[in-house]
Amino acid sequence: MAQPPDITETFVKEVDENLRRDQLHDFLRDNGRWLVVALVLFLAVCGGIIYWQHYREQKSEQQVEELAQIFRDIGGGNTKKAPQQLDGLAQSGNKAVRASALFTRAAVALQNNDVPLATQKYREIASDDGLPQAYRDAALVRQTSLEFDKLKPEEVIARMQPLAKSGEPWFGSAGELTAMALIKQGKNQEAGRLFAAIARDKNAPDTLRGRAAQIASTLGVDASDALETQAR
Repeated sequence: MAQPPDITETFVKEVDENLRRDQLHDFLRDNGRWLVVALVLFLAVCGGIIYWQHYREQKSEQQVEELAQIFRDIGGGNTKKAPQQLDGLAQSGNKAVRASALFTRAAVALQNNDVPLATQKYREIASDDGLPQAYRDAALVRQTSLEFDKLKPEEVIARMQPLAKSGEPWFGSAGELTAMALIKQGKNQEAGRLFAAIARDKNAPDTLRGRAAQIASTLGVDASDALETQAR
């Protein structure tokens, strides 16, 4: 009796390859147009991202150069065009440029005795979640300093509370505002101790330390050791 031929492994592989080839052909025939469209879109998106990154880099460099020129103009006493130029740079997507423009705009406003505008600019910086915390803290201190006479003591204390701690970068300035608010509340001893702590803070400017030590003494808190250390 005749035996059926053996179906070898090679034959099975050949049939499998042919089947796969036919399936791929059918898939490309039915979906080839959409694959081409998807590929074109993918390349367009990649190209757009690369272009946008390059554009932003060029734009940032241009804005930094513009800001540097504004600084030179202000240094030379030419501030006529500065407000408008700074207002434009304050919309920059570059955080450092935006913050620098706002701080400088506030400084120009103060130079022109426009305290409300300067306060507004500091408020913009302090409330801008997109800026680094260091910029926001600096702006909050300056804003509070300008608004001090209009704020209730408890408002000043609450606003400065996160910054008026020993070891914090803005401890000296924030602590001084807090201490002055405490004096308004009649808490002279507490204010004096805070002034004494500022006087001992080696990170605070010497002028601030000296002033704090003198005020602490007038409030009955001994800060002479801080003055002696500063004198050395």
